[in-house]
Amino acid sequence: MMKSEKNMLLSKIAATLRRRQFTVPYFVVCLMAMILPAFAMLVVAPLSRAATSTTNISLQEQGDAEQGKLLFEKRCTGCHSLDQDKEGPRLRGVYGRKAGTIPTFNYSTPLKTSGITWNDASLDKWLTDTDAVVPDNDMDFHVAKADERADIIRFLRVVSGK
Repeated sequence: MMKSEKNMLLSKIAATLRRRQFTVPYFVVCLMAMILPAFAMLVVAPLSRAATSTTNISLQEQGDAEQGKLLFEKRCTGCHSLDQDKEGPRLRGVYGRKAGTIPTFNYSTPLKTSGITWNDASLDKWLTDTDAVVPDNDMDFHVAKADERADIIRFLRVVSGK
């Protein structure tokens, strides 16, 4: 907490207490000035980090399949389709499938040997940065926005019957 924020907060507390007809000794204000930043670091910051990670999980769990279909058609169908191999493999049934296992598609060796099974977490990482997941793979594409990834993943999950 910055010094100006601390001073503003202390002023608000003092004003609130004055409105309620309390008198606030100076040492109480000083004590609060020492306690509030520690409270913020020890309690508030971990809670906000937990809320952020929960939000990321719920984005994946609550992706919109209809929006995902639109995004899939707009962003993915240049290389993929649901039912036929193109430059990339067909994607119907990808959710829950082990990577590199469609026999009619010529996958890169690193992807075939990756051992990945496609789920919310692995697809999210893959769509974020394919090379970070499987170096030297043949897919050079990413979806930067987390909500768009969640929607596409939800769509792929639905069309995979999961």
